[in-house]
Amino acid sequence: EAEKPLAVSNGELRLAGKGKKLRKPRTIYSSLQLQALNQRFQQTQYLALPERAELAAQLGLTQTQVKIWFQNKRSKYKKIMKQG
Repeated sequence: EAEKPLAVSNGELRLAGKGKKLRKPRTIYSSLQLQALNQRFQQTQYLALPERAELAAQLGLTQTQVKIWFQNKRSKYKKIMKQG
């Protein structure tokens, strides 16, 4: 089977000819970024839009990366609290 060519549109990789999106590579956070994110999470589990934008700019991340990190952290936190 021949390999399908890739196309890039709006910063996303796609299989040419099909609408299927390929997954973006997993974000690797530096230890300093993780330290700052965890510290902020201890202060508040939810960020307002301006807070998220400011934190993302400080850490050199996108707002989406910060948003998803907080979503994942809340989910893990709730799971741990549920277990006792």
